[in-house]
Amino acid sequence: MTNDKIVIETNNLVKRFKKITAVDGLDLAISRGEIFGLLGPDGAGKTTTIRMLCAIMDPDEGSAQVAGFDTVKESEAIKARIGYMPQQFSLYGDLTVMENLIFFADIFQVSRKERKERIGQLLGFARLTQFKDRRAVHLSGGMQKKLALACTLIHQPEIIFLDEPTTGVDPVSRREFWDILANLHLEGVTLFVSTPYMDEAERCSRAALMFEGDVIVCDEPEAIKGLVEGELLALRPERLREASRLIEKRPGVREVQTYGDLLHVFVDDAERRAPELREALKQVDIGIHEMRQTRPRMEEAFISLIRERVEER
Repeated sequence: MTNDKIVIETNNLVKRFKKITAVDGLDLAISRGEIFGLLGPDGAGKTTTIRMLCAIMDPDEGSAQVAGFDTVKESEAIKARIGYMPQQFSLYGDLTVMENLIFFADIFQVSRKERKERIGQLLGFARLTQFKDRRAVHLSGGMQKKLALACTLIHQPEIIFLDEPTTGVDPVSRREFWDILANLHLEGVTLFVSTPYMDEAERCSRAALMFEGDVIVCDEPEAIKGLVEGELLALRPERLREASRLIEKRPGVREVQTYGDLLHVFVDDAERRAPELREALKQVDIGIHEMRQTRPRMEEAFISLIRERVEER
């Protein structure tokens, strides 16, 4: 590794499963202390990437270094320095919160002298102190995720890999979980987080948008949103589908995306096109309840960039 601040680096990383290329020529360089987000839909290659970086799976081509060690040749050195929380973390439902933490402390060979203080800190950190005697199976989904993270942190890893850690939990638990990750970030821990939730990218230092094994773009969230061409109008019309079909054919319209009863319309000039769209819809007797100019979110940017990639292919 050429830069001592780079703690995760991949060079043309490739992984195939029979005729499917799950990861295709991945090049990443992640700095110490970053919150790095790997974003993409199911099947994009996120889990395969993480498993290779955690030295669980060998690549078919290319190489990767984590914490200065090669993932193939020095896998045991890597495993001692990282924490890995897979999508389905293996908590033991018949054990209490405290017993799960003790179990993982044993696995990672945390000394008895250290574990008492560390478990106490982690219980407070994950806001589980009052639930320490509750069996894991009786915890809510959000609490189970926080306990899984606490178990992952028991040996104080310098790099943590989290594979879709908030999938399946309620919005409040998602926010609490990310608050915990933000505190880890402030302590200097490097976080590599995969997620299908585009709003979580806003919390990352940088994010890579992955689709069908390729990274489409890797940059800071604001820079990614800035890649979307045109300006964005959000409107709530009557007869949504009919309105969408009409708007797509209008001059200056680059793209139309649907969100519930809203249309997000990318145009070349919002000030010019907004009155034109109103008039066009009025002529076919389609009313508009709301129209405003807004800024693209990561979700709009991701969808737009994927469409571009599909059209290129």
